[in-house]
Amino acid sequence: MASRKAQQRLLRICHWSKAPYQCGPATRRYFSVNYPSLQSYSSSLSDSYYNEEQLQMQATVAKIIENDINPFVDEWEAKEEFPAHQVFKKLGDAGLLGIDKSPDYGGLGLSYKYMAAVMEELGTVKCNGLSMAILVQMAMTSQALQRFGSDELKKEFLVPSISGDYVACIGVSEPGAGSDVGNIQTKAVRKGDDLIINGQKMWITNSLQADWMCLLANTSDGNKYKNKSLICVPMNSKGITKQKIHKIGNHCSDTGIIFFEDVKVPAKNIIGDVGAGFFYQMLQFQEERLAACAGMLKQVDLILSDTIDYTRQRKAFGKSILDNQYVYFRLAELASENECLRALTYKTIDMFVDGQDVTRLASMAKLKAGRLVREVTDTCLQFWGGMGYTREASVSRYFRDLRLLSIGGGADEIMLEIIAKLMNISPASPTKK
Repeated sequence: MASRKAQQRLLRICHWSKAPYQCGPATRRYFSVNYPSLQSYSSSLSDSYYNEEQLQMQATVAKIIENDINPFVDEWEAKEEFPAHQVFKKLGDAGLLGIDKSPDYGGLGLSYKYMAAVMEELGTVKCNGLSMAILVQMAMTSQALQRFGSDELKKEFLVPSISGDYVACIGVSEPGAGSDVGNIQTKAVRKGDDLIINGQKMWITNSLQADWMCLLANTSDGNKYKNKSLICVPMNSKGITKQKIHKIGNHCSDTGIIFFEDVKVPAKNIIGDVGAGFFYQMLQFQEERLAACAGMLKQVDLILSDTIDYTRQRKAFGKSILDNQYVYFRLAELASENECLRALTYKTIDMFVDGQDVTRLASMAKLKAGRLVREVTDTCLQFWGGMGYTREASVSRYFRDLRLLSIGGGADEIMLEIIAKLMNISPASPTKK
């Protein structure tokens, strides 16, 4: 249960959501975000899945997106950067960055289902790069810190992350170890009361603007699953250098290679037990994968809605593109696929909230999400024809941005390997050994 202070903050969030809400012209230029009466397609499942408080939190997020994010997305995409501290502070002031975190550290102390409601609504941001950056801050960088970190570490890093004063990033992937987390080479060697860190991290979202990193590093030799620790590393530490990575999509999300050369941090910055980092990170991965699934549901709804609008207006051979049976059958099929994924995601969230192991279902949902967005964006872009191949079309941005979902947070092949192991059909399955 949330504390009295957290409950009062939640009431303020819900009250804010009831203020008059208008859809501006900047949004209509691409699609009708958060305004179902103007959308050609939207799901009704979320209305029956979330309770009134959760739906009101979605409305609060929708207002912030409409007023403070979507009008500036094109500008931020062109610059290949968005003002992370400004955006995160807005979200933090609204109480949205610590929904499932302890009220003792500024959070609301609510269940993950409240988080899911907000993450799903973030799918209405007009580019995936920004919604992804927010999801990293909310659901991927501080989960282990919340569960296992010391009170001192929580006050230093968790509190300002929840308030939006700090931007956080997660440092796991390396040039030679992406999905193969056990093979990371970055080392943090104990020297007196400090750790000396050497190595590099790659593909790190938010890293160029981050105030701190939740870093996974080898703190000893031996078993690769028991020699790693998660460490809170201030990003202004001496010996850290950064290099921007230019991507084919998700342009406004800053992604970097981070180099560590004799970086010194206090040994007390280790989260939880020394050597437990791999286990902690695997737990964080489940929430990361659920966040990715929740965040793409409304993106697919909006891609379908945009495509319905465009194909209804576009004429060829004396009728609209939408009047071709193949087109409307295909769109109906893709909408059905997304509703199936939504149902699976909702069920997995409920099981997670109940404390059940969701590794198998979260991996299945993540696999399906990555493959579905590739199918949806490719199909819909085809229906847009030449216009779909221009930067002005929303579908082209989604085509570029969402391709990452089958790679980041565990590639499709890793999801298949996990699922096969848990089905006891992989050579690496426990019963096969």
